[in-house]
Amino acid sequence: MEMPDLLIDGPDSAPTKVILAHGAGAEMDSDFMNFFADGIAKLNYQAVRFEFPYMETRRLTGVKRPPDRLPILLNTWQTIIKHFDSKMIVIGGKSMGGRIASMLADEIAVKGLICLGYPFCGAGRKIKSRADHLRQIRTPTLICQGSRDPMGNFKAISEIELSKSVYIHWLEDGNHSLKPRKLSGRSQNQNWQDALNAMEKFLFELED
Repeated sequence: MEMPDLLIDGPDSAPTKVILAHGAGAEMDSDFMNFFADGIAKLNYQAVRFEFPYMETRRLTGVKRPPDRLPILLNTWQTIIKHFDSKMIVIGGKSMGGRIASMLADEIAVKGLICLGYPFCGAGRKIKSRADHLRQIRTPTLICQGSRDPMGNFKAISEIELSKSVYIHWLEDGNHSLKPRKLSGRSQNQNWQDALNAMEKFLFELED
């Protein structure tokens, strides 16, 4: 597979590179992805972004397409990972991008995994196979999850026995994009910054 274009923020000398893939519906330079890539770079790590083939095509044509099939998504991630030293990288991303990364983390032996809004299930469906591999995953894993995420809220996930390598950081009243309702008294920026703070702590602890 041809190497996708990379969007890189932060110093080349960074001890850790954080590679983030986008979710199913928005590009690698969405407001959500820009916030976290910029935040990671300001912490003196390097943030690397890319797009899956269907999203690259959408960018070129302006026509919305459904996500590629699983083998293509996995192959794209593998192509990206091979471009870097696996011992220096943390992989993950928004929703689907983080889920696909989680399926490869142990196999590639990366430094860590960060998932922003993990899609434990389709909206309105019961938790099932998307969480199976997270019961045994060995890679240090941070999941930043909205407490009312329809793809995995606090109540549903509390009933799953996840691996001890997985830590879930809950964002108060957050939806699948970690955004709270106005009635919660919190703002989107507060929840996003809260998630970024959790990422900073996670990345710092990986360096020990």
